Amino acid sequence: MPDQPQEPRRTPLSRDRVLRAAVAFADAAGIDALSMRRLAQELGVVPMALYKHVANKEELLDGMVEVVFAGIEGQVPGSDWKGAVRGRILGARATLLAHTWAAQVIRSRTSPTPAVLAYLDSVIGMFRAGGLSTDLTHHVMHALGSRVLGFTEELFDNPAGASGAPQDDRAQAAAYEAMARQYPHVTELARSVAHDRRSVVGQGCDDRFEFEFALDLLLDGFGRLHGEGWTSTP
Repeated sequence: MPDQPQEPRRTPLSRDRVLRAAVAFADAAGIDALSMRRLAQELGVVPMALYKHVANKEELLDGMVEVVFAGIEGQVPGSDWKGAVRGRILGARATLLAHTWAAQVIRSRTSPTPAVLAYLDSVIGMFRAGGLSTDLTHHVMHALGSRVLGFTEELFDNPAGASGAPQDDRAQAAAYEAMARQYPHVTELARSVAHDRRSVVGQGCDDRFEFEFALDLLLDGFGRLHGEGWTSTP
């Protein structure tokens, strides 16, 4: 009797496979399209099979952040503290640019995941290894804010308020002229520059130049305060 053809063996479902599939899905379709049912379809399983590995969608999202942050490059050997911190933060930024949904998910969390905590611990350790006091490092981390994670939160996506304006040039110009009569300085600033929309994390002015410009200003300022022996107490 001829041998019966065997069905190909399925790759066993695991937490790591579930999380990596969710990351790939969000990269391709966006985080808003992700659901437990859609993810189960992608993996070729019933939705209940996912709950053996993640308790709910919130745990799934936390796990996805863990996967993303685990891929951030580490410290460059031999760097001084400023170069080490800069490289680490720009590594985080590059990772978030590869997973544009991640910043939105991070902002939605009420507390950092273990991988994010480990990342923050490594950055704090770089400042401390550079000789910055715990007092200065505390205020440094506050000053960096979300930038330490590789993204910034702008006040508004379009400071001139033109996001809802018509897109043709004449209508846009008319909208700016009307805006300029009431808010001349805001409009002058908004019209003077063109931001690179291809390199943003989310929306707004968070392009590479703006991000590195602000980061370098902060790092230089931290270095000056460190050199002066700054302390928050009189």
